[in-house]
Amino acid sequence: MEGFNFSLPIQIRWNDLDALGHVNNAIYVTYFEVARGYFMVNACPNWNWQKDMFLIGNVNVDYKKELRLLDSNPKVWIRTTKLGTKSFVLEYVITSEKKGETVVHATGTTAQIMFDTQTRTTIEIPDWMRKSLTEFDHL
Repeated sequence: MEGFNFSLPIQIRWNDLDALGHVNNAIYVTYFEVARGYFMVNACPNWNWQKDMFLIGNVNVDYKKELRLLDSNPKVWIRTTKLGTKSFVLEYVITSEKKGETVVHATGTTAQIMFDTQTRTTIEIPDWMRKSLTEFDHL
């Protein structure tokens, strides 16, 4: 996936499936969440989760093709697409492989809003974090 510097393999669980035998639509957001945690640790290695926190202000998912239990090599790809003053946007693509080709199952975005847990207010993106995300994703 050109332009993405990070991906995380997905372990599809039996209970991720719905009555139609494919991954339930709500589970895609969980896959985004899990990938986001690993992405942030890799993109911002100095991250202190107890000090620097964000809230999710928006989640979008566009479903393209069903994802099934036995689909080959499922992954979540993630990258930063926008840095604002207090928020940043991450883009996601969920893929698998079939006969050497990449299959796109879903795309999406989340908007993260920086949050001070002590004062319960939004804050600006710290300079170190802005620098880390910019360098990691070549913004």
